Amino acid sequence: MPSALPDGDPAPRDGALPTYALAGLGERPFGVYLHVPFCSVRCGYCDFNTYTLPELGQQGASLDTYADAAMAEIDLAATVLGDDRPRVDTVFVGGGTPTMLRSGDLVRMLDRLRERFGLADDAEVTTEANPDSVTPESLRELADGGFTRVSLGMQSAVPHVLRTLDRTHDPANVARAVDGVRAAGMQVSVDLIYGTPGESLDDWRTSLEAAVALEPDHVSAYALVVEQGTRLAAQVRRGEVTMPDDDDEADKYELADELLTGTGLGWYEISNWSRDEATRCRHNEGYWRGGDWWGVGPGAHSHVGGVRWWNVKHPNAFAQRMSAGDSPAHAREELTAEQRHDEEVLLGIRLVEGLPRDAISPAGRSAVAGLIADGLLDGPAALRGRLVLTRRGRLLADTVVRRLLGW
Repeated sequence: MPSALPDGDPAPRDGALPTYALAGLGERPFGVYLHVPFCSVRCGYCDFNTYTLPELGQQGASLDTYADAAMAEIDLAATVLGDDRPRVDTVFVGGGTPTMLRSGDLVRMLDRLRERFGLADDAEVTTEANPDSVTPESLRELADGGFTRVSLGMQSAVPHVLRTLDRTHDPANVARAVDGVRAAGMQVSVDLIYGTPGESLDDWRTSLEAAVALEPDHVSAYALVVEQGTRLAAQVRRGEVTMPDDDDEADKYELADELLTGTGLGWYEISNWSRDEATRCRHNEGYWRGGDWWGVGPGAHSHVGGVRWWNVKHPNAFAQRMSAGDSPAHAREELTAEQRHDEEVLLGIRLVEGLPRDAISPAGRSAVAGLIADGLLDGPAALRGRLVLTRRGRLLADTVVRRLLGW
């Protein structure tokens, strides 16, 4: 089941933000995340805020009505941010499986953003998609409507690994989907997962080689995390499958970096590789750089000017809030200067350019020499004033963060 929402302070019914949070709007990049909470099946490893249609029942959110509810929150966002609201630089439609909605509905949501906010001339507009949930015609409709990028959930090219993950697509559909995205004139990214129980190093190599053969613009590769409350966690608890092994996942990460880098894809964030700067996911870079974004939909998180909030989780509760004209925000928090600094270090160190050395406190700077000696930070980069992870440092990024923050 989806994970629980965090605690926080009460959110106002009208969604209003403190005056200080609105200062400087438009001076910082602004993104919008649109959450589509529907899936045809629930994968055993997934704890995202997603639901199958039978789980939702007959009342509230549905495939036919969801776009209207999401557009109502876009209207609310425009009102809350006021006349000085920024143009949208990036849009990311995630889920769930966004392409369970009609392409026309995805385009309608984008059109509403264009009407209420305006899109930057070079706006990046991405949707996630399962390989079996798109057609050449639906992809062309998305491209004609303003989408520029599709992120395909490949996960693996090995049938037994896909079965363990409860992924239902035919691996052959990935190549067909990539061809369709490219024919429509959009960039294509593929998502992979490594560390699935029963996946060998050779299995992972097979998946990487299959992904590389597609010649994507971008690859994301994430280590499987066994989240509490998921079906996979129950299988692990019963001894039906084994927990992913840290050393095995480290070997698989190193293999991914070697193969992807060897074919011209460069890492720019620990789990992400792209052809060049133009094919990086700018929307996600906004998260990692502490930017502003508004998250639309059930369970979506937002951040504007140091205020973070999150919406009610269930799609039916979200639809009811929007129908009543209320904010869907469940709770929020106003970040302290210390929290913002800690997050800057936590997220910034993950990037290929790392952090400026002077962004670290004096106590943290005292740890730099030891991190270089341990092979976790790049020594020459540190001499130039940047703290950049080595490959070994990427594997132990949490350790680096703790030492830089003195935790």
